Amino acid sequence: QVSLSDQVYAAAFGAQSAMGRSYYTAGASRAAIVAFYERNYILNGAVLAATGIADHEAFLRMVEDEFPSSAPGAAVSEGGAAYMGGEARVAAPSTGYAHVALAFEGPTSAPLMNVMKHCLNNGSAMPFAAPGIIGVYGGSEPSGASSTVDALSNAVGSAPSADIVAQAKAAAKTEALTALDSGSQSLADAMTASVLDSCGFSAKALAESYDAITADEVAKAHAAMLKSKVSLAAVGDITDVPYQATIASRFG
Repeated sequence: QVSLSDQVYAAAFGAQSAMGRSYYTAGASRAAIVAFYERNYILNGAVLAATGIADHEAFLRMVEDEFPSSAPGAAVSEGGAAYMGGEARVAAPSTGYAHVALAFEGPTSAPLMNVMKHCLNNGSAMPFAAPGIIGVYGGSEPSGASSTVDALSNAVGSAPSADIVAQAKAAAKTEALTALDSGSQSLADAMTASVLDSCGFSAKALAESYDAITADEVAKAHAAMLKSKVSLAAVGDITDVPYQATIASRFG
């Protein structure tokens, strides 16, 4: 699964892009790590999320006092990696199993992305949503790889009905609110995502952001998803896994 996650990003954004490079690297020097730290761990664009603060006003004063003393760093351009859509295959026949993932470019709204993810949860495929991408994955014995790809294609290709959207909204909202009670890390993650989405955070606003999503919005997001070029990641005994061009033809 780790290798499959690595490969789906390489397929989606290109192996040479910042988003497509492996999470894992060998032989990084101390100088390279220090340079990365100095370039990225700066206040420009930083979000501070904190939980369990007894005296909010005192905390704000402390932040205002301490942050100006930190070096702001040089301005960083936005230029994120662009979604491309492609293919990444790692053959490992000795595993005796084929792991496959199909991914598309996802919506920028985190609540809409999460609702979309639950719309793809139809039992024949495992849905996932990660920064920039949304899709499904599955696996099988090598001889069943082609059928697995068929099932994954059907899972993402079917437009969600109003009933499915309603169920997906309820599931995504419950998942988001439950995460708030899952410890400070989950709460901090939710707060950070909300600040980046809407420049604010509250549990009430989080719930309302899911309630406000309409079936029409989901339908448009689903159509836009399919218009982005499909990305294929395949790991294992993948001799019978169709190539990306063949799969892409199914989505027009």
